[in-house]
Parts: sequence; C-alpha cells; structure tokens
Amino acid sequence: MRDTESLPISALQHYLYCPRQCALIHVEMVWEENLFTAEGRLLHKRVDAGEAGRRGSIDEERSVPVRSERLGLYGVADVLEMRTGASGSSIPYPVEYKRGSPKVGDWDRGQLCAQAMCLEEMLELTIREGAIFYGRPRRREKVIFDDVLREKVEVSCRAMHSLIEGGVTPPPEHGRHCKNCSLLRVCMPKLSKQRKVEKYLLQGLEQ
Repeated sequence: MRDTESLPISALQHYLYCPRQCALIHVEMVWEENLFTAEGRLLHKRVDAGEAGRRGSIDEERSVPVRSERLGLYGVADVLEMRTGASGSSIPYPVEYKRGSPKVGDWDRGQLCAQAMCLEEMLELTIREGAIFYGRPRRREKVIFDDVLREKVEVSCRAMHSLIEGGVTPPPEHGRHCKNCSLLRVCMPKLSKQRKVEKYLLQGLEQ
C-alpha cells in the first residue's frame, strides 16, 4: 500500500474493539476523553519517558517506530526487548503497556500482533511472541502470534481500510463493551436500540 493509505495501528485496535468506534474516530474525526483514555495516555507518557537500556540481561528499546507497507499500518512499539533467538541472533520481543486488565476480546492482542508483523516486514525475521503489561493487576500477559491471530489481523486490516476509505460510519450496536467506550455519549447505542424498537412497534400498529 502507498504511504497515503497507511493508518495508525491504534485504528486497528479501535476496529477490533468496535468498527463504529473506529469510523467515528478516523472518518468523522470524533474524540472524547474519559477516565480510561486519560489513564492510558498518562501510562504511555511514563513509558515513553523511560530511557533505552537493560533490564537484567535484556536490552530494551522504547518508543520504536514501526510500519508495514503490506498491511498499510504504522505506529510505535512501547518497548522492544531484544532476546536471543535459537540461532544466537537478537529477536525483538514487543511489550505493549495498557492501563486496564486483560481483555476477553482480541483487540489488544491484535494490536500487539500487528506491531510484530510490522517489525517482521522491516527486519525480515519471524517474531513468535510478545507480551501486554496490564496496569491494574500489574502483570504481563504473554501473547503468541499464531496463525489464527495473524489471520485476524490480516482480515481486519483489509476491512478497516475498506471502512475508512468508504467513509460510511456503521450504525450503533449496543453491547457489553459500550460502557467503557469514551465515545458512549456521542454514539448513544441504547438510544439507537430504543428507536429500532419504537419503529418496529409503529410498523405493527400500521398493519
């Protein structure tokens, strides 16, 4: 893909979380901060402020730019731990920092996998795993970049590019994840659901 078609990896995370949220942010340019986004921004600010160095026997690089022409993605890896591979060469181990707790869905894992796929294209090597550090339990979740997760990233990237290039925001669909969305007030998924019910009832009365 051309540079003009590149999108931030954060857009993929938004898409995996909710395609409507992705469109509101990247098509309609809507953004609102809440407690969760503010805490996440401050956490990344602290991570970015750290210096490259060593943690134990592992070299660390922070805020590393990554990109993939094939996926049409660019972004920044929070931390790359340089670990020794089977052949003795250094293999990047990406670590993403998140303020909350481990998620049931794959939106965070997909974001990390996309970072690894960008690095693979840049460095011409294979990265098999990474980790997400969650601030609430203050522990890491290991993420294996298996074929299933990679395919999900590939398919979602294509769908995300199509959505944003099409410029049409999907209608709201209320779900459990809505309560933590910073765009809940703008999206109003419950109101949309209520309108659907009202329309259905009115159609029944007209028959």
